[in-house]
Amino acid sequence: MKFDVLQILGAAVAVIFCQGLIRLLVHHDDRGLLGWVPGGFPSVLLAHVALTAAGAALTSWAHTRAKAAGRRG
Repeated sequence: MKFDVLQILGAAVAVIFCQGLIRLLVHHDDRGLLGWVPGGFPSVLLAHVALTAAGAALTSWAHTRAKAAGRRG
Protein backbone atom coordinates (compact mmCIF):
# COMPACT_ATOMS: atom_id res chain seq x y z
CA MET A 1 0.00 0.00 0.00
CA LYS A 2 2.86 2.37 0.83
CA PHE A 3 4.40 1.96 -2.62
CA ASP A 4 1.03 2.56 -4.30
CA VAL A 5 0.70 5.90 -2.53
CA LEU A 6 4.29 6.86 -3.39
CA GLN A 7 3.74 5.90 -7.01
CA ILE A 8 0.63 8.08 -7.23
CA LEU A 9 2.40 10.95 -5.48
CA GLY A 10 5.40 10.71 -7.82
CA ALA A 11 3.18 10.65 -10.90
CA ALA A 12 1.25 13.68 -9.66
CA VAL A 13 4.46 15.64 -9.02
CA ALA A 14 5.83 14.69 -12.45
CA VAL A 15 2.63 15.70 -14.24
CA ILE A 16 2.20 19.00 -12.39
CA PHE A 17 5.76 20.18 -12.93
CA CYS A 18 5.98 18.87 -16.50
CA GLN A 19 2.89 20.93 -17.31
CA GLY A 20 4.54 23.91 -15.61
CA LEU A 21 7.72 23.31 -17.60
CA ILE A 22 5.83 23.33 -20.90
CA ARG A 23 3.93 26.48 -19.89
CA LEU A 24 7.20 28.15 -18.90
CA LEU A 25 8.79 27.33 -22.25
CA VAL A 26 5.84 28.79 -24.14
CA HIS A 27 5.27 31.85 -21.90
CA HIS A 28 8.54 32.85 -20.22
CA ASP A 29 6.85 35.31 -17.88
CA ASP A 30 4.30 32.85 -16.43
CA ARG A 31 6.32 31.14 -13.69
CA GLY A 32 3.38 29.33 -12.08
CA LEU A 33 3.92 27.52 -8.76
CA LEU A 34 7.61 28.36 -8.69
CA GLY A 35 7.26 32.08 -9.25
CA TRP A 36 8.87 32.74 -5.87
CA VAL A 37 12.19 31.11 -6.89
CA PRO A 38 14.88 33.80 -7.23
CA GLY A 39 17.19 33.96 -10.21
CA GLY A 40 14.80 34.52 -13.07
CA PHE A 41 13.94 32.26 -15.97
CA PRO A 42 16.95 29.89 -15.87
CA SER A 43 16.56 28.98 -12.21
CA VAL A 44 12.80 28.45 -12.51
CA LEU A 45 13.38 26.31 -15.62
CA LEU A 46 15.98 24.22 -13.79
CA ALA A 47 13.67 23.81 -10.79
CA HIS A 48 10.83 22.58 -13.02
CA VAL A 49 13.16 20.11 -14.76
CA ALA A 50 14.53 18.84 -11.44
CA LEU A 51 11.08 18.39 -9.89
CA THR A 52 9.75 16.65 -13.01
CA ALA A 53 12.70 14.26 -12.93
CA ALA A 54 12.29 13.69 -9.18
CA GLY A 55 8.61 12.82 -9.65
CA ALA A 56 9.44 10.40 -12.46
CA ALA A 57 12.22 8.82 -10.41
CA LEU A 58 9.94 8.40 -7.38
CA THR A 59 7.27 6.80 -9.56
CA SER A 60 9.77 4.41 -11.10
CA TRP A 61 11.31 3.50 -7.75
CA ALA A 62 7.93 2.87 -6.11
CA HIS A 63 6.80 0.74 -9.05
CA THR A 64 9.99 -1.34 -8.89
CA ARG A 65 9.62 -1.85 -5.13
CA ALA A 66 5.96 -2.83 -5.48
CA LYS A 67 6.90 -5.27 -8.24
CA ALA A 68 9.60 -6.81 -6.03
CA ALA A 69 7.06 -7.19 -3.24
CA GLY A 70 4.76 -9.10 -5.61
CA ARG A 71 2.11 -6.40 -6.01
CA ARG A 72 2.69 -5.89 -9.76
CA GLY A 73 2.53 -8.36 -12.63
